[in-house]
Amino acid sequence: MADIIYTLEGGTYFNITNKCPCNCAFCIRSKGEAVGSAKRLWHDTEPTFEDIKAAIDLYDFSGVKEAVFCGYGEPTNALDNLLKTAKYLKSRFPDIKLRLNTNGLSDLINGRETAAEICSCIDVISVSLNDPDSEKYDRITRNIYPGRAFDAMLKFTRDCVACGNEVKMTVVDVIPPEDIEKSRKICESCGAKFRVRSFARGR
Repeated sequence: MADIIYTLEGGTYFNITNKCPCNCAFCIRSKGEAVGSAKRLWHDTEPTFEDIKAAIDLYDFSGVKEAVFCGYGEPTNALDNLLKTAKYLKSRFPDIKLRLNTNGLSDLINGRETAAEICSCIDVISVSLNDPDSEKYDRITRNIYPGRAFDAMLKFTRDCVACGNEVKMTVVDVIPPEDIEKSRKICESCGAKFRVRSFARGR
């Protein structure tokens, strides 16, 4: 059975699905079975909310200040479980900050606008910008919504910013410096904070 909760570099992470509409060229899950404290992050079957709740009930959250939804899949591909889990965590551990690491394609995945639902129970939204234009974005993410994904990701980000949550956009340092700078400007236009992630570290 795969790990649902694991730690990486001192952080606590939730691996609630392996489904993802992207197959990013740099994705950490292409490197192996697991990262951090996890022994295995590939689920044989997708975890139910009951599975996730049981993992939470068994886990020692002493000293945990932040929990992050970011495993070997896109958390919004399991939106119902994401929302239920966030609400359950907030009821049990109200002082723990919750962060979602996402590709920002939740609206396409779920067929509706989802930012308000997500922002109602998640404190920090971190969106993977990846590249500064639609063509390059499609090429590096290899997503299933070519020509549509980039604009949908930007809209989702702006919607989260409008909800008043802390919102970040990230790129991985595998793209050229000039594209990192273009990405920074796009991020600023969306009203989000900008961060360059290290490919070597994977987060």
